[in-house]
Amino acid sequence: MTITNCGVDVTFETPPERVVLLESAPVPTMRALGVLDSVVLRAGAFPPEYYDAGTNAAIQAVPSLGEDLDPSGHLRLSTEVIIEQQPDLVLGLPDGVSREALADVGIRALVHPTMCPSGVEATTFDDVYDQVTAYGRLFDRRSEAAELVTSLQERVSAVEEAVAGEPARTAAVLYPTVGGGPVYAYGNESMAHPQLETAGFTNVYADVDERVFEVTVEDLIGRNPDVLVLLHSDGDPGAVRDAVADLPGAGALKAVRDGAVLVQLFNFAEPPTPLSVDGLERIHATFGAGS
Repeated sequence: MTITNCGVDVTFETPPERVVLLESAPVPTMRALGVLDSVVLRAGAFPPEYYDAGTNAAIQAVPSLGEDLDPSGHLRLSTEVIIEQQPDLVLGLPDGVSREALADVGIRALVHPTMCPSGVEATTFDDVYDQVTAYGRLFDRRSEAAELVTSLQERVSAVEEAVAGEPARTAAVLYPTVGGGPVYAYGNESMAHPQLETAGFTNVYADVDERVFEVTVEDLIGRNPDVLVLLHSDGDPGAVRDAVADLPGAGALKAVRDGAVLVQLFNFAEPPTPLSVDGLERIHATFGAGS
């Protein structure tokens, strides 16, 4: 089979058997399809909050090249270290690792389609379902993938039905820099946008045709969302909350004054995977009627 990924055709004659996992997002799909045992090496953070006990045990059993992330939440790893493992598939391309360098030695790599550098359209929950279907084809687990898609669709529909008729509210999804630095927001091309819409909120940055971008405190105060969803890659959620609460003038934000703030790990929003449906349910459970 051939998968067109970021404009590049990647061909597989057989399902991958030696996978190097350089991002945490594929784990729930691979676990549900029963192919997590094909992972022979991992690198980066795999926070246990994402997974059930069985999945965490399976992840911990995989040798790790390191879990250190830079302040922006990105993994840094050399190409040579990956090549030494002789994988037949690499999932994720951290900074410093190129598809071309891996291809030169016969190693195939796939990046989540919404993380491609160009040609990406606005993200929806269909991207979640499409990615699950693609993994089902890649690992020859088509029936398992179809069952997972049906389950995810039912869960999304359940939230939509639950919020129907609720009063209109606004929200913003941010990625603050702990310890000081830029604050990033998610526009209408991100997975965070359909999450908010499905949970019954209007994204205050729905007018921005970008996935993620830097924002000023003044602009955030001007838009003044009713609730805030704060994303982070690892570490203490309290520090993430404080990173926003301590911004100059943050006390003027309605969400901060009301304590209407949810901190959750990055993959509960981005990229679109089954974890995005978990993130949707977390938003609804925190801010929905009766919560």
